[in-house]
Amino acid sequence: MKLPSGAFLACNIWLLSTPTRFNIEGNPVQNSYMPMQIRLHWLVAILLVVTCATIELRGLTVPGTPPWYVLVVTHFSCGVTVFVLMIARLILRWRHTNPAINPKPAKWQTGAAHLVHSLIYLLLLTLPVLGVYSRYLGGKEWFLFGLPMPFAEVADRPQARMIIGWHKTLAAFGYWLIGLHAAAALFHHYLVKDNALVRILPRL
Repeated sequence: MKLPSGAFLACNIWLLSTPTRFNIEGNPVQNSYMPMQIRLHWLVAILLVVTCATIELRGLTVPGTPPWYVLVVTHFSCGVTVFVLMIARLILRWRHTNPAINPKPAKWQTGAAHLVHSLIYLLLLTLPVLGVYSRYLGGKEWFLFGLPMPFAEVADRPQARMIIGWHKTLAAFGYWLIGLHAAAALFHHYLVKDNALVRILPRL
């Protein structure tokens, strides 16, 4: 049956305006995270890459030189930005219900996913706090976003070194944790063929 031209046009407008998603087999998947949640997720991912790259590249520079300072300030600034964005993500997560995974995964997978997500959030909120506090206790001038930050008048170097040790240990643990998170997403996408990953992909 041929649709009237007005109805046909209305159907096309509705299809174009509906944020349809597709899973790996091309089936439409309507449930996804809110656009702001998606943007913040990938912005945090990019900042984490920059944060990790700068601290690794720092070892290739001479301490005290301009390249060294640029890498250190960038590392600190990205870390603090991640902290702020994670707070925003927590607020959005509290305000909006997470879209369901279809087909529904086993209970142990859901429990494991909740555990990993909780650890990632806790880690990305704790690491910047430890980093900033260690800089403060160091008693030396340091910068965020190119701006001088307060520091202790009387340095507590042993305490600062201990906190930096915690920071490095947790950061190393974070590499494995985020790697596990990414591997699980790919496992769901390519082997299980559900919409776990598709829910958070940017809209085209």
